[in-house]
Amino acid sequence: MELFWYIVLVTMLAVYVILDGYDFGAGIIHLFFAKKEEDKKKVVKAIGPFWDANEVWLIAAGGVLFFAFPTLYASSFSGFYLPLMMVLWLLIFRAIGLELRGQIHNRIWESIWDKAFGVASLLLALFFGVALGNVVRGVNLGNVVDGVSTHEAHYFFLPLWNSEFSPHSETLGVIDWFTLLLGIIAVVSLTIHGANWVIFKTNASINNQLKKVVFALSFVLLGLVIISLIAWHVIEPKPFHNFIEHPFLWIFPLLTFVGLFGLFNVKKYTKHITGFLYSSLFLLGGLATTVASIFPKVLPSTNNINPDLTIYNVATNEYGLSVGLNWFFIAAILVVVYFVIQYKVFKGKMDDVDYGEH
Repeated sequence: MELFWYIVLVTMLAVYVILDGYDFGAGIIHLFFAKKEEDKKKVVKAIGPFWDANEVWLIAAGGVLFFAFPTLYASSFSGFYLPLMMVLWLLIFRAIGLELRGQIHNRIWESIWDKAFGVASLLLALFFGVALGNVVRGVNLGNVVDGVSTHEAHYFFLPLWNSEFSPHSETLGVIDWFTLLLGIIAVVSLTIHGANWVIFKTNASINNQLKKVVFALSFVLLGLVIISLIAWHVIEPKPFHNFIEHPFLWIFPLLTFVGLFGLFNVKKYTKHITGFLYSSLFLLGGLATTVASIFPKVLPSTNNINPDLTIYNVATNEYGLSVGLNWFFIAAILVVVYFVIQYKVFKGKMDDVDYGEH
């Protein structure tokens, strides 16, 4: 039962990364590439009917985490308290940037909220990548100092960074060179993803430029992925042990590289959805590969005093997991029906759909 709920949780997070990921990417595109007013409006129109609904997947994932894995919820929400508050404020600024921009037609007013939307989107992509890096690297569970655990085994607290900026320090920070590397990978991959979404959903004048951006950034992304694989060996001496023991897991890295190499042909695709499907495949494969590599761990311990948090020692009791199963299927059906209707209503290009105009 723990495995079922873990798959549900990871699936929700994967859907969130793919759906809200293109919102973050569109914000980055809006910040750096949409110079003309018409292009700015079309980028916003591309995500206008979807962005707030896409955030529901993050809330739902948090609900499943609270219900099925309460120890992990308590540990991570206290340990990552500071970056979580920053993410919350960034989500707020991204939202009000979209909603307030069109309230007053003034160049200074519009510029302020354009920057709020773009910068918040960029930093959200960075922070979520850094968060994934923290999960891969692990944390100092129990706040061990000089070989002595100063708190409960599942407790930790991280500052934003430490003076060493190292993932091997006893006093870890949220940001170090390894987690920052994964954050940069997230920014690049979501920029590609957002560009593909804008190409798919609009006829903006920058679409041809965005194809060139996707093509160029694909080389950057390939280089960063190779560097991250090398860096992974620094963090975990045997990073592929799960794949060696369970060869069927190699399907996830395969999906990752199929998605990545598919992006190199973005200039040739006649169907505008093709590039978006390949970037979605890359994100799905990359997240699944990361999760599979540390399974059954959900938060590794960087010390030898306190054990890793796994899906088995952080889960609620069997009765609670079983009762939640009935409600899950009801909720899942409702969510699927809602999203099918939403994406059917707003299928095709969004150039003529007004958003934020008053």
